[in-house]
Amino acid sequence: MKKILINKNFWQTRVAILDQNKLRDVYFDTHTKEDLERCFFKGKVSKVLPGIQTAFVDIGQKKAGFLHISEIDRALATEKTAEFLQVDDTQEQEFLDRKIKSAISIEKILTPGSEILVQVIKEPVYEKGAKLTTCYTLPGKFLVLMPNIPQIGISKKIENKEERMRLREILVKSLPPKMGVIIRTTAEDRKAKDLKRELAFLINIWKSILKKFKKSKCGDKIHEDLPITLRAVRDHLDDDVEAVITDSKEDQKAIYKFVKNFTPEHANKIKFYNSPPPLFDKFDVEKQINKALEKKVPLRSGGSLIIEVTEAMTVVDVNTGKFIGKDNPEETILKTNLEAAEEIVDQLRLRNIGGLIVIDFIDMASHVNRQKLSRNLEKALKERDKFQSVTLKISEFGLVQMTRKRSGKTLIQQLTNTCPTCNANGFIKSDSTISFELLNNVKNEIVRQNIHGNIILTVPERVFEYLVHNEYQSLLKLEKKLQIKIILEGDRKLKETQFNIEKAK
Repeated sequence: MKKILINKNFWQTRVAILDQNKLRDVYFDTHTKEDLERCFFKGKVSKVLPGIQTAFVDIGQKKAGFLHISEIDRALATEKTAEFLQVDDTQEQEFLDRKIKSAISIEKILTPGSEILVQVIKEPVYEKGAKLTTCYTLPGKFLVLMPNIPQIGISKKIENKEERMRLREILVKSLPPKMGVIIRTTAEDRKAKDLKRELAFLINIWKSILKKFKKSKCGDKIHEDLPITLRAVRDHLDDDVEAVITDSKEDQKAIYKFVKNFTPEHANKIKFYNSPPPLFDKFDVEKQINKALEKKVPLRSGGSLIIEVTEAMTVVDVNTGKFIGKDNPEETILKTNLEAAEEIVDQLRLRNIGGLIVIDFIDMASHVNRQKLSRNLEKALKERDKFQSVTLKISEFGLVQMTRKRSGKTLIQQLTNTCPTCNANGFIKSDSTISFELLNNVKNEIVRQNIHGNIILTVPERVFEYLVHNEYQSLLKLEKKLQIKIILEGDRKLKETQFNIEKAK
């Protein structure tokens, strides 16, 4: 059974989703942090680039957001292109549709300085601004309203055909013209009145967004999603959850009220925790968060994963480690790979890793075993990960290429900063390298300034120790060549590349 744990302090709110006491998802929120994903902004088009069919939109953030033509809804694209072409209404509709479709291009839809309602679908990442869309969505507990996309989608996890038809019929009758919805898994077996009530609630939110858009200034945030606590409850509370436990009395009341309105059958699951040890310590969440920041992930069998995240892609390496099996090496490798596939899905979800991912499984000679591994990986992704992913078949080298939808920052981006010493390289220069570079700079500086006689050379203490113990003869030869006498001193305050040269008295 699952649990939703909510830990609230004055400085931070944290939400952990546990399954059999194993951490599956974790969310953080602080008063200094601004979540942009799913927020609506009144934006102003700052630049249109036809070559890449992208517009940059100022939404009041440090970096302009980018809006690709694929994220512009069809109705807006058609309307603006028709205006640009000045089409003749007397022509046949079919001919007009073909003409407009072939002419659609971003510079005909958007112009610099124009105002536009946009929604953020991806947080800014590294040097990229937020990714924007005009294909708006408003999520609820059972439905996701698409106010300008007249389609009805149903979760694939609702497999019963009769139930799918029932849900579709309810929404077809209730939806206003030109609007659509995605029916979520939680809508299964819900009463029609529950679905209609939520639909009306979401439509009212959309109307209020349109009103605010007219009154707001460019760059203003018009609408944002629920607070993190209610958002987690909305997205995760279902029949599989045995308890929602919070250490805040205030949150307990707010969550209870929220759940009572939408899924009253779960209201008795809302619990208040006020005992030692702290909530996250009791369920071992703190340790699991720290482990999720490490590159190496141990497997139960004795094998391990090595997870390397770069700006371009994420690489996962699978190792057998201590697990050597008994008689059949192929079975040992298959067992390790299957276990690794399950853990990789969990780690991608927990670490919130998206984009291009390459998995280096242990090589297997058997084609049948490679197929079995591919099927198991795809099944685990489908059953245990809510984000869309696409996987290619495993290659003869044991490599799997896949993509996973990005959503917000990764766990490492949320909880860590770039190392000031190695600048995210993952390594630092050796003592010898630093010392040699410094000696080169010292030599060049002495020649440049034409320094002679006795000098005091002050270097970082780390370099001082290395030079005294390893390069004393080199210093003597340097003195002879440059006709100087070096008095070497170490200084803890100097950084590794700094040095100071003074004339000795």
